[in-house]
Amino acid sequence: MIKCNVTVCGIVAGSAAMRTSKEGKPFLAVPVKVAVPAKSGIGKTIEISVRKEGTEAEVADYRAGARIGVTGVLTLKQRGDRLYFNLSASEVDFSPEAGEDSVTGEMEFRGKVGKRIDERTDRKGNPYLQFSAHSTEKVDESFESIWVRFFRFDTECEEWLQPGCRMQVKGELNLSAYNGNLNIACKVAEMAEAVKPEYNAND
Repeated sequence: MIKCNVTVCGIVAGSAAMRTSKEGKPFLAVPVKVAVPAKSGIGKTIEISVRKEGTEAEVADYRAGARIGVTGVLTLKQRGDRLYFNLSASEVDFSPEAGEDSVTGEMEFRGKVGKRIDERTDRKGNPYLQFSAHSTEKVDESFESIWVRFFRFDTECEEWLQPGCRMQVKGELNLSAYNGNLNIACKVAEMAEAVKPEYNAND
């Protein structure tokens, strides 16, 4: 599970339209493009599918090419080689103060730690942990995984934090690009072992 409470600043990438959910409720669908800055080489532009309660009369407010700010809950879905960004919006700002594209907010993550947990030191000599973990979802008869790189800036490492363990994390979301590839990272604020509830046949 990866869920992020975010504020996005980007460009309306095409025409807004009314859609109908599986429950039969109408909503506004707006494509928004965001340029993710590169740490090295070429950056990466992502498209976020914004969904918001609205009416047909509001469609014209979303002009293609206009900059908007959107606050809401962002979810990520991996399907084959493509990563989808879906944002359920609570607020839209048609005159955002931010003049540049951005995605900022807090990530909630639940998944499994990868094969390595590295102890490192930053430029100021402060120790931190760096490791990757993946969130996996069953899709039809196969599984889809999204990898996130985590950074934890404190000196303690719990005994349970081992390669292959399951964890749940809250922290600061960070998106960047490296030679045209998207990197998803999180600066850990809270972390705990994710323990599956015990099975009780009498439940």
